[in-house]
Amino acid sequence: MIATGFLGETPYEVEALTEAHIPQLMVLQQEVVEALPDKAILQPLDEDELSNILQGNGLMVGVFVEGSLMAFRALLKPQMDAEHLGLDVGLTTDVQLKQVLYQEISNVHPQFRGYGLQRTMADIIMQQVNTTEFNVICATVMPFNIASLKDKFSQGMHVAALKYKYGGKLRYVFAKFLNEEVRNFESETELSMADTEGQQTLLKEGYIGISIRQHESVWLVKYVK
Repeated sequence: MIATGFLGETPYEVEALTEAHIPQLMVLQQEVVEALPDKAILQPLDEDELSNILQGNGLMVGVFVEGSLMAFRALLKPQMDAEHLGLDVGLTTDVQLKQVLYQEISNVHPQFRGYGLQRTMADIIMQQVNTTEFNVICATVMPFNIASLKDKFSQGMHVAALKYKYGGKLRYVFAKFLNEEVRNFESETELSMADTEGQQTLLKEGYIGISIRQHESVWLVKYVK
């Protein structure tokens, strides 16, 4: 057991997951997808992908209520390939790329939404990372997936790129450098999340995205440099 807490008055336990938990993971993912109004937002992991992480190529923690898995979060040690997110955030050498972990899928059972479990699991799993081996956490998020974008920003991650990934899907590429000192910024601006080219121009000029906010019906992304 890694941690304990309460969801309202309901106690929970957090454990590191193993391959023995795959059947529960598959069931939970299906329950989460079925509850989504837009099922395209979430791409569940299949059994092979779950096994890959749980066989030592990453980390996975789960939240249990009365012995049943109600939430989980995963980090993945990625393969060294042309799609490596480290390349998108400015890393260039094999040594640097091998220090990258991906924030993978995060699921919370519909029954236990609203308790901040996404953030709780993020804090817990990050404490499990061996920072002598890994230095950068990366992730991708679809524009206008507001809950996921807020989740990444709440962890101190920033937008480092906006590009087409995974066969042509537009994604923000997030990064968090674990050993980075606090940076001071001299310039800031906001752009509509719908302005893809404008954001890409800012990112190429060295800006990073650090937060979002809604102004009337428009979602704005704050960029700093």
